Amino acid sequence: MSGENKEIAYPYIPNALPHIRDRMLQRIGVKSIEELYEMIPERLRFKGKMDLPGPLHSEYELRRHVEAILQKNTSAAEVISFLGGGCYQHFVPAVCDEINQRYEFLTAYSGRAYEDHGRYQALFEFASMMGELLNLEVVSVPTYDGYQAAATALRMAGRITGRKHIIVSRAISPDKLSRIANYSSPFLKIKVADFDPNSGQTDIKAVERLLDTETAAIYFDTPNFFGCLETGINHLITLAHQAGALCVVGVEPLTLGVLRPPADYGADIVCGEIQSLGIHMQFGGGQAGFIATRDEERFVMEYPTRLIGLLPTRVPGEHGFGEVAMERTSFLKREGGKEWLGTMANLWGITAAVYLALMGPQGMKEIGEGIFARTSYAIRKLAQVKGIRILHLSSPHFREFVVNFDESGKTVEEINASLAQRGIFGGHSLRRHFPEMGESALYCVTEIHTQAQIDLLADTLKEIL
Repeated sequence: MSGENKEIAYPYIPNALPHIRDRMLQRIGVKSIEELYEMIPERLRFKGKMDLPGPLHSEYELRRHVEAILQKNTSAAEVISFLGGGCYQHFVPAVCDEINQRYEFLTAYSGRAYEDHGRYQALFEFASMMGELLNLEVVSVPTYDGYQAAATALRMAGRITGRKHIIVSRAISPDKLSRIANYSSPFLKIKVADFDPNSGQTDIKAVERLLDTETAAIYFDTPNFFGCLETGINHLITLAHQAGALCVVGVEPLTLGVLRPPADYGADIVCGEIQSLGIHMQFGGGQAGFIATRDEERFVMEYPTRLIGLLPTRVPGEHGFGEVAMERTSFLKREGGKEWLGTMANLWGITAAVYLALMGPQGMKEIGEGIFARTSYAIRKLAQVKGIRILHLSSPHFREFVVNFDESGKTVEEINASLAQRGIFGGHSLRRHFPEMGESALYCVTEIHTQAQIDLLADTLKEIL
């Protein structure tokens, strides 16, 4: 074949060769691709060529191109990172990666209990261990992320109570608040309760002012976005119940080896993120959420997610694993489902199950204590640096805390740029969403941070300021 007439096959596009395309058009009875688009009005159709780079004709070229792009990045594995705000650098035991890369789990997109027994058992074990940690009987398979879990939990509360108003603490992640508002519209009206500027915790009086007969639920996180534990959790739950509403609480699983779970205080629906349970940070991904409740029909039948249960088989004394009450979901009802249900993050649920099984109760206690201790040490150490003020000191903190630089005369961006030049990722700027805090940043420490690294951060900030 001459160079001019050579047909180019694109390895990632099936049926890309011109002669194959022509045979397909002939088979369906049209002369050109254009005929397939005749129903689209001319004014909506793009003419000409898109401003895109030329094609890459081999897998090697594609790999070299992508690697060149990635080399422009500096990852948290190359420097010391104190960034948090929703995605965290925790230690991932090697066994977590070993198990989640096994083909029977990695490629198990979907299936049924009778043909995919191992994955169903693994998800049942995930739900069981999370249930033990949360002191609740029913736990969903993982949702897309913790933000989705919170939004879905609040939709559940709206259906259970038949009410339309949701009170959400402003002390949660702004991104989570955005997801809740987006996902709840137009079914629920979101009312935002401010936080106390001194403690960083939800302002209970603000919640009281917003409560009405249409309140379906009160929602808050503990620890919240600022790393503060909500010490008024009993009061908030009581307020919700006195108003005939539910209390939905977002929680970090790593705190529960040390702290009592929200269910022990009377929380009705508990949700959260499992990225900290053996899942790497992956370009903003590696996220998955959970929803948990008591084993009561009014809760169970409002889950839109899959639930895995232990079921008896036809053989006496033998049990298997399968879907519970699938008629709840859009898998069976489609447009009649209470919420849409699509592909979930099952692989991360299996990974979290491996992590929880490896850690056990003692391991969860130790990692919680370790993070609490490091957080406390970092707060004390940075508070000694001239030009720095730690906010919300009256509250207990877990993993994160707010550092204010107003007295230094420097912006968070300037400070972070100077830190980056010294091989350190500084805190997440809060100016956009919390302007009243001035030049403040959210700093994060986890079990991977050593005392020497925290000391280095303090010494480096002292030098910069």
